[in-house]
Amino acid sequence: MDTLQDFQNILVAGTGQIVGNLAIALLCGFLISLLYRWTYRGPAYSTSFANSLAALSMITALVIMVIGNSLARAFGLVGALSIIRFRTAIKDIQDIVFIFFALAVGMAAGVGLHLSAIAGTLFIGLTVFVLWRTNYASLGRREYLLQFSFSSSGEEEAPYVPLMDKYCKRHNLINVRSFEDGDLLELSFYIHLKDREQSGLLVRELGRVPGVSHVNLFFDEEPF
Repeated sequence: MDTLQDFQNILVAGTGQIVGNLAIALLCGFLISLLYRWTYRGPAYSTSFANSLAALSMITALVIMVIGNSLARAFGLVGALSIIRFRTAIKDIQDIVFIFFALAVGMAAGVGLHLSAIAGTLFIGLTVFVLWRTNYASLGRREYLLQFSFSSSGEEEAPYVPLMDKYCKRHNLINVRSFEDGDLLELSFYIHLKDREQSGLLVRELGRVPGVSHVNLFFDEEPF
């Protein structure tokens, strides 16, 4: 009878620990996902990636609990995962940072270091938020994100290029997206303006270029 009672106590304690680890991982993963939504500035925001961050923390915590102190389980897990092929390219270094952030928090939650998981999420998250809010890495706050749609007419040189050379010190193409109707493309550029006061002129003149439509210029996430 005592043996059965001890087994029940161990089972309840073990279940409580598992649920607690997963709950902490979920909480921290949700905060990381929320931080990603707030601070992302690239042209290709993915809702599925943001949602996956919360799940990634929980999955990592579960993996750590399954492995425990067993070296055999660790090697078995590596062998099982080796058959999976990841074909989605990660285009933004910020995405890699958030992936490792979610993995680290999930590992801490999985081994029962709940305080470390929560403290790490809050401290690292606050650091990322402050860097984003203060625009720490911006060079003179002159970088803009220019997006517009362009319908190709088969010309050798795109008609918008001379106009961008006129107003920009430099412009780097960072993303091209094709739509189902074939010739229509959505182009995204990082640009460095010669004169910030002429940003409105750039937008208006681009809108008059044949084939160009839906022109947006973003700075601090506010469109001009």
